[in-house]
Amino acid sequence: MFELFKTRLMNLGNQSAWLAASIGALLLYLLGAVLLGIHWSQPSEQSPTDDILATTAPPNQRPVIGNATVGALIFITETLLEKPGGYLANDVTPPGLWLDNMPNWEFGVLVQARDLARALRKDLSRSQSQSTEDADLVIAEPALNYDSQKWFPSAESSYKKALKSLQSYQIRLATSGENAQVYARADNLRNYLADVETRLGSLSQRLSASVGQARFNTDLAGDPAASQSTPDVSERVIKTPWMEIDDVFFEARGSAWALLHILLAVERDFGAVLDNKNARVSLKQVVRELEATQQTVWSPTILNGSGFGIFANHSLVMASYIARAHAAISDLRALLTQG
Repeated sequence: MFELFKTRLMNLGNQSAWLAASIGALLLYLLGAVLLGIHWSQPSEQSPTDDILATTAPPNQRPVIGNATVGALIFITETLLEKPGGYLANDVTPPGLWLDNMPNWEFGVLVQARDLARALRKDLSRSQSQSTEDADLVIAEPALNYDSQKWFPSAESSYKKALKSLQSYQIRLATSGENAQVYARADNLRNYLADVETRLGSLSQRLSASVGQARFNTDLAGDPAASQSTPDVSERVIKTPWMEIDDVFFEARGSAWALLHILLAVERDFGAVLDNKNARVSLKQVVRELEATQQTVWSPTILNGSGFGIFANHSLVMASYIARAHAAISDLRALLTQG
């Protein structure tokens, strides 16, 4: 009887030891995942254009028009794939599964990459409306538009395919006889900036809705003969759901980060056009506003205080910079329209 009782005690002791060890291993894993998630959530810093070209351009490639702009697109796409943790938006395991700030940052970057790839394919690489599309850009543009949250086939594989085509296009730009071009013209740049302007306008409105706004319906303003599919109310209250406020903030931050690098490259490639229109300073103002969006956020969370309350509202601060960049883009497009 005593031996049986002793055996049961030993078995209980072994089970307790295994349970304690399992709990300890689980806690250690969770702690490691949290620390790794914090590391993966650190935002990327601004990189100078010269450093980007040194990283993306093939060795000994002669400087040509378009090299900086294509290099910036390659750089932001590489950053999506090669930053700490890699591409996180489609992760199905911790800690990537738990993170939402960095995936929203990635989506903001991806939107800007898609817009520039479309502009390159549609306008910047073509001399006129009846000219043929570049073969590499025909591959790169739809590859970047692949579902950003798809796990299988993975989004990463599609973006790597786009990256390979963009690198091929960049090499061909500097190679005589390869028929790859970027045309630095005022109309091409103006068309691309029209897309940028609408993106920034949307982000500004979404950020401002963090505190809720009563907005008039101006959809048909300016055209007395205008109409729409279905009737709509004349005024509505727009407010971002509380759980989505930080998502919009980090999407805007990622979009501004990518656009900052693109416009710095545009200044180099379109310098002669900007000087001819006396518009370089307007572009510099856009860049300055975008740089302000990348300042360090010292709060551990994205605060959502009321407009004039005692607590900060990070969304409204971001919206102010984005709105000023939007206004500067509008001024820049007006200058490019002038003869």
